[in-house]
Amino acid sequence: MKNKKTLVLGASTKPARYAFMAIEKLVEKGHSVLAIGQNAGEVAGIKIQTKAIPLKNVDTVTLYLNPARQRDYYNYIVEAQPKRVIFNPGTENPEFYQLLKLNDIKVEVACTLVLLSTNQY
Repeated sequence: MKNKKTLVLGASTKPARYAFMAIEKLVEKGHSVLAIGQNAGEVAGIKIQTKAIPLKNVDTVTLYLNPARQRDYYNYIVEAQPKRVIFNPGTENPEFYQLLKLNDIKVEVACTLVLLSTNQY
């Protein structure tokens, strides 16, 4: 399996949150993980940053932010030029889909946890 460097945007240290579970599962499956969230902390050995960090060679951005909170990251994500952005349930954002597609970034409306569990990541 290929290591897909992934940015989890909307990361959380709360075990009940899907972003928390996604970080654990990504690490378990051997992917390199970067995490940005509202609060600093650590999940599965991954430090959660509270500010945008320089991104290089990111394969996937997986979103756990509602559409209104995503706006602050539009340019940041487009400039990082990931291969794809995964919109997890509750993060669907047609406005952002258009911007990503204009910049040749694949839009995937899916659940990261399901993709990982079914080896479709």
